[in-house]
Amino acid sequence: MIWQYLLLVMAAWNVIVLILYGIDKWKAKHDRWRISEAALLGSAFCLGGAGALFGMTVFHHKTKKWKFRILVPLSVVLQAAVVYGILPR
Repeated sequence: MIWQYLLLVMAAWNVIVLILYGIDKWKAKHDRWRISEAALLGSAFCLGGAGALFGMTVFHHKTKKWKFRILVPLSVVLQAAVVYGILPR
């Protein structure tokens, strides 16, 4: 039962991370104070990898930076391992 709650929390967090990437892209276009790369990558590695990858794809944001092209997909793999680990067998 707790694994269902954890999956729901992870899904909500991924939506928040997606929104963070969208906000940062908007700020980049409007020459505003930006969200740091460390915060964006950190949010991806704190179980928000899918939201980060989706945000990169939808908003075409940070797609040319090698750190993001390598680390965000890696965070998705790690997140998938965590999900696999918490699912009941």
